[in-house]
Amino acid sequence: MTTSTDSDHLLDLLKASGARITKPRRVIVRILAEKGGQHPDAMDIFRRAVREDSRISLPTVYRTLKVLEEQGAIQRHAFSDGRSRYEPAAGEHHDHLIDMDTGDVIEFHSEKIEQLQEEIARELGYEIVHHRLELYGRKRKAGKRR
Repeated sequence: MTTSTDSDHLLDLLKASGARITKPRRVIVRILAEKGGQHPDAMDIFRRAVREDSRISLPTVYRTLKVLEEQGAIQRHAFSDGRSRYEPAAGEHHDHLIDMDTGDVIEFHSEKIEQLQEEIARELGYEIVHHRLELYGRKRKAGKRR
């Protein structure tokens, strides 16, 4: 599900950077603005984009991602699988759980974790300016306990 507001915001940032707003860039932006916590990598975006417009090239995808990242519109995540994945920068803070078998990225928010991080920083004499939490795991097998 994409909202035109999200796509429009990303297109405005591309325009502000001096990039031309072409049909391929519109397709790429729409894919990035889709909701659902997908965290696609450049190849995922490219494969989806060429289904809509076979003239879209992989370099166009990479250039568009680079400009949007430089503008602060998207965040690049380098999870342990080595692929850079992207998501819109706007939105509520959340952390990530990465399934090591499937590569799925699950977004979550835990007030307990947020409070614990603040407490630890405060005890050490710091104020948190930014943080990113990534957990890596595998689904437990039914009946298996730790």
